Amino acid sequence: MSRPQEPNRPFFHFGNPFRMISPKCSQLSSRLLSLLKNFEATLSERLKKLVPKDKGDILSLSWMKLAMESLSEIHCDIKNLITELDLPVTDWDEKWMDVYMDISVKLLDISNAFNSELTRLNQGHLMLQYVLHKLESNSPNQFTRATSLLDSWKQHISSKNPRVETCWPILDNLVGSLNLPMVKNSSKGKVLMQAMYGAKVATTYICSVFTAAFSGSAKFLLDLTVPNTLPWTQVFLDVQTVVNVEIRNIFFCGKFTVLRELEAVDACVKKLYLLLQDGAGPSERESFRKSVSDLRTTEEKLAQGLDNLSKVIDSFFKIVLTGRNALICNLRNANDAAANSMIGKNVKEQLVR
Repeated sequence: MSRPQEPNRPFFHFGNPFRMISPKCSQLSSRLLSLLKNFEATLSERLKKLVPKDKGDILSLSWMKLAMESLSEIHCDIKNLITELDLPVTDWDEKWMDVYMDISVKLLDISNAFNSELTRLNQGHLMLQYVLHKLESNSPNQFTRATSLLDSWKQHISSKNPRVETCWPILDNLVGSLNLPMVKNSSKGKVLMQAMYGAKVATTYICSVFTAAFSGSAKFLLDLTVPNTLPWTQVFLDVQTVVNVEIRNIFFCGKFTVLRELEAVDACVKKLYLLLQDGAGPSERESFRKSVSDLRTTEEKLAQGLDNLSKVIDSFFKIVLTGRNALICNLRNANDAAANSMIGKNVKEQLVR
């Protein structure tokens, strides 16, 4: 999805980073002001969802699914806003087009990287399925093979995915260009750019959380600064503080993984591995059976969580791709219409002569 032949453009390569596009929105009509306020109020509500009642849920696969669903909703809100603004593609400033196209291609790349990590984790799920098949056969001859498979699973899960590492340069580029641009001579353009700025802040932050979780490194977790003049600023900063503190606490503990469901599976694997190493005698048989059952339960929960998260990331990918393709198609149609109009004009002039 990347375009290596093109230089990386900053997302907003113009304007003062922390200057409002319209200081008091005095230039906006009541309708446009209402559209902007509704978008930003909805953005605040979507961000609030990221703070669960129990902080222990942060970095669970169910919480990550909720975060990606919120991100998809934000991008759908942008698409709906563009429709409501009724801003023909022919009226789009070239800089606005760069904004939309640049972030879309970056998000497609990031989505592909996330999906590659989910695929890798699912491969670990298949390995554990085979282990459980061996252990539930109750054949002592299978125990040695199961121990070897558990070693392979540990090595597989603890390995790094180079695809996830590619997300950092993309995020770094987006962060370096996070600013709120000045837009002149277009009230609709002002609304569009301010809304897209909010969507970009939320997108960059949430993607940084996923990158940190999948890479196992807190260095990818961002602390973004945004203008305090926006109605959703305080909500975003509150969310960022709560989520970042909890995630950094998880990393500080130095656990095998920061993903909650995967951590539960690892705990079961460690217990079962020790029993296999020591040999499950008559007194340990009940403990052994329970350990196998616990691994089955936690592994199934992990597999379901991975599947659900994969589906919402696929959905997000399609939302971004559909919006991008629609804009390209509209631009192409507008150019074709302009070209046909020019041809018709030339033919008419020739007939007159």
